[in-house]
Amino acid sequence: MATALLVMDVQVGIVARYADDPALVERLRRAIDAARAASVRVIYVVVGFRDDYAEVSPNNRSFSAIAQTRAFAGTDTNREVHHDSAPQAGDIVVTKKRVSAFAGSDLDMVLRAQHIDHLVLSGISTSGVVLSTIRQAADLDFRLTVLADGCADGDPEVHRVLMEKVFARQSDVVTIDQWIDSLREDS
Repeated sequence: MATALLVMDVQVGIVARYADDPALVERLRRAIDAARAASVRVIYVVVGFRDDYAEVSPNNRSFSAIAQTRAFAGTDTNREVHHDSAPQAGDIVVTKKRVSAFAGSDLDMVLRAQHIDHLVLSGISTSGVVLSTIRQAADLDFRLTVLADGCADGDPEVHRVLMEKVFARQSDVVTIDQWIDSLREDS
């Protein structure tokens, strides 16, 4: 079986909201480079919609608010993966329609087709895509690792509690440096 690094919601419009941690994208770049060097599949997960937001129900508070701003549809630059961590040939890009990386996407099909059973999670935000994805991935019986400093949240205390008390029950929580060291040990 195999491992994949999931880089979730690291899009121009989302990264811009996390200016208080400008080194986040640089740290993620190191993790991405290390994954590629170790032949670990890199999968980008982005949120995106049709131009008319046909996927967005008015009953969904979060996504109907996004639809009102007209962001993350079609070719909107907010939707693009941040240029400092952009996909390269051989990487996979999955488009999701809700918070979890699995919701409205073909992620599970891609993972199964690639015989991937271990997910290494990173992304923005810890209390959004990372939390929702780890919960669903655990229920789907994936082995899980979370890169603590490869995730960001608008609330540092929420980030800390999730990493120390919630995620640690379902995954290994490590730093990017620790994960990179483990890749070197495995090769």
